Amino acid sequence: MSNWKRTFAIIWGGEFFSSITSSIVSFAIVLWMTLETKSAQVLALGMVSALLPQLVLGLFTGVYIDRWKRKLIMIVSDLFMAACTAVLVLIFYLGKIEIWHIYLLSAMRSAGNAFYSPAMKASIPLLAPEDQFMRISGINQIIYSSCNIAGPALAAFLINIIDMEYILLMEVAGALIASTSLLFVTIPNPKKDAYQKPNFLNELKIGLQAIFKRKGMKWLFISDLSAMFFILPVAALFPLMTLNYFLGNTYQMSIVEIVWSGGMLLGGFLIGTNIFNKFNKIFLIALMCMLDGLTFLFSGLLPQNGFILFAVFSAISGIAAAIWNSAFNYILQTAIEPDKLGRAFSTYDSLSLLPSIPGLLATGFIAEKIGLTNSFIIAGSAIFLIGLLVLQIPSVRQLGKSN
Repeated sequence: MSNWKRTFAIIWGGEFFSSITSSIVSFAIVLWMTLETKSAQVLALGMVSALLPQLVLGLFTGVYIDRWKRKLIMIVSDLFMAACTAVLVLIFYLGKIEIWHIYLLSAMRSAGNAFYSPAMKASIPLLAPEDQFMRISGINQIIYSSCNIAGPALAAFLINIIDMEYILLMEVAGALIASTSLLFVTIPNPKKDAYQKPNFLNELKIGLQAIFKRKGMKWLFISDLSAMFFILPVAALFPLMTLNYFLGNTYQMSIVEIVWSGGMLLGGFLIGTNIFNKFNKIFLIALMCMLDGLTFLFSGLLPQNGFILFAVFSAISGIAAAIWNSAFNYILQTAIEPDKLGRAFSTYDSLSLLPSIPGLLATGFIAEKIGLTNSFIIAGSAIFLIGLLVLQIPSVRQLGKSN
């Protein structure tokens, strides 16, 4: 691990180009769908199409991530996602685009990410010393957040001056740069289990056992799943909250994305300084969960002229999300053996999305029947209570102390 800084510098260089172009394209697509349909249901279904394949495939991809070369998995996944975006470029160029095309291609890109994301996270313990995990997570967050600050602003600007197919081409170029950068690094493979043939049910069980092996993980996992049930459906309503409730425009929609990512960036800087290394990670998770819930709750209580405060709450939510996510990843990476991390992360990534799907499918109903602001109030209150509950479980509190 003596050259871990050089290895991550190369990986991060490629990731930057991939993340910035992906951020531009993702927000441009959201803008396009919002302006074309102004429908909460369309936005929610778009998010479902991007999450469902990862949810289903994630139950199985970890089996291959722990068997195959993780570097090769990441390269092939990147190239596959680039090919999917290239198809979308062609459809836009021909003027044949329909909403279902976006759903389908988003689903295929999600399938590629179901391999890439857990392979990347499972590789970190093989590349760096344990005392650097939180720092690496922070730097990853900085890259991701920096790109998500620039991405929405660039998307809002570009969508008004060039055609969508040219914006989409940026993501193809970014993926090619990222996959090429991986050719210049060595990612070791962990020692493999003694099994020979895939047995998905058995290895799903191994993934769950790896997560729940340490006392307290079960309740922490359940708490995280419960929070996701409320967070993701309401996250799909952010563009409509800006457009319909605050009577904003595409630039204000991008401002909300930018300030949220700015909060993530600040959170990443804080994590990168290692100031949280001595903190109880469970306390951090619970505190950030409660803080995130309060930002949703207060956003729902704002008057229609309260857009500035909505942006401020979004920034605070970003800070909380960055610290929450890094602390949770740290616990998984230190609690699970490297040869099972692929299965553990893919299983976690998959199951963490499961509770959100019913909520996303009901987003149109929620927005129309319950109301945008009430949705934020209800979700925020629930998220706050989940964070509070985490601190009441002794085995979970002890899990944080052991890290």
